[in-house]
Amino acid sequence: MNETSPVIDPEENGPAGDAFYTPALPLPDGAPGDPIHQRRLDNPAAELAAGENWLVLYRSQDVRGEPVATSGIIVLPDRAEHPVPDDGYPLVSWAHGTVGVANVVAPSRDRGDTGASPMNASPHALLNAFLRLGCAVAMTDYEALGTGTAERLHPYLLGASEANGVLDIVLAARRLFRGAIGEKYAIVGHSQGGQAALFAAHHAPERVEGQLVGVVAIAPSNHPLGLVRLGAKDTQVGEGFAFTPLFLAGAIGGDPSIEPAQVLSDEALLLWPHVLDRSRAELSDQESWGGIKGEDQFRGGYPEQPNPHQTAFDRQVGGMNPDVEIRVPVRIAQAADDMRVRAALPFPLKGTDVLVDELNDTNKAHGIEVAYERYGRNVVKVPETEPQKTLGVHFATIDHDAPALVDWVHDLLTRG
Repeated sequence: MNETSPVIDPEENGPAGDAFYTPALPLPDGAPGDPIHQRRLDNPAAELAAGENWLVLYRSQDVRGEPVATSGIIVLPDRAEHPVPDDGYPLVSWAHGTVGVANVVAPSRDRGDTGASPMNASPHALLNAFLRLGCAVAMTDYEALGTGTAERLHPYLLGASEANGVLDIVLAARRLFRGAIGEKYAIVGHSQGGQAALFAAHHAPERVEGQLVGVVAIAPSNHPLGLVRLGAKDTQVGEGFAFTPLFLAGAIGGDPSIEPAQVLSDEALLLWPHVLDRSRAELSDQESWGGIKGEDQFRGGYPEQPNPHQTAFDRQVGGMNPDVEIRVPVRIAQAADDMRVRAALPFPLKGTDVLVDELNDTNKAHGIEVAYERYGRNVVKVPETEPQKTLGVHFATIDHDAPALVDWVHDLLTRG
């Protein structure tokens, strides 16, 4: 039981507008999860309607242990309906899907007018459901998404970096709302965030005290290297090549010695700066990465004869597959009709079905077997609302799976 009254209205000390995302450097001394500043969220497009929304900038780390400032949103349930329990609210740490690496598309910063806005809004119904059950919600933007610079891009799909963002915001929530956030938490994510959730569950024991009760990954990104290498041989243009610069941003985050000019062709290098100000959807435009042939993306003889920078790129992208040790219950949901993250792919490519087998094999010594909800063809229906209609099955799976997902997580969070 709390010995003092819980903190539920901390001091608002964060700058107004986008200045919030640029802290004074060097960062103040502290530990991962320490709040740097905070204020009530004033972005209606980003807020969860069922709770009290706070924008927070908190201390985290990159993969080399260097301190970074990471942004996100922490939401408390409606206190009139859900007074703070004696042991604090259980927490769901949400990991979002691919939106790009440009600051303007960070979920907390996106004001509903970017190419990523439909994607950023897609999980709101799911997260509001947790709030209505009396759970708090934390939503990281990830490292350098919202707070990035031309020299420090968001390290897309870099597992340890994503894990730090997902886990350190749990610590930030407990420290900012002392006594109001409890020790029990779960991790839930979709697409990029599904992959991030699995990495976060892997790193949780070394980073966060308290009780991680389980992890859920909806259509988690997996086995990207095979797709990148196959795409490098494609003689056609394709909107999916918008992911190539994102993978490169992630690879550079893991190995800063990688030079884009040595990885990309001269034609692709002209498109590389687009990552600074365009969403993933806009990178898919014909005048951007959606207009380049797959075989024209990379320099030299890649993938058969990679140069040293391309070899380093491959090494980093290969490490993005989330086949990791996890000591808590794992649930994965995947639609057979999903054309963005595939359940199954022709050999030698691998999809979510193989990832589930890998996770089961990796974790059988811990007694962990993935609860795999694989929705068959024509099961997940795309809603007729226009934003969801354009997003397709990959995002419709969030709402389709939500009732079962919420029950699974809530049961783990409320067990005695």
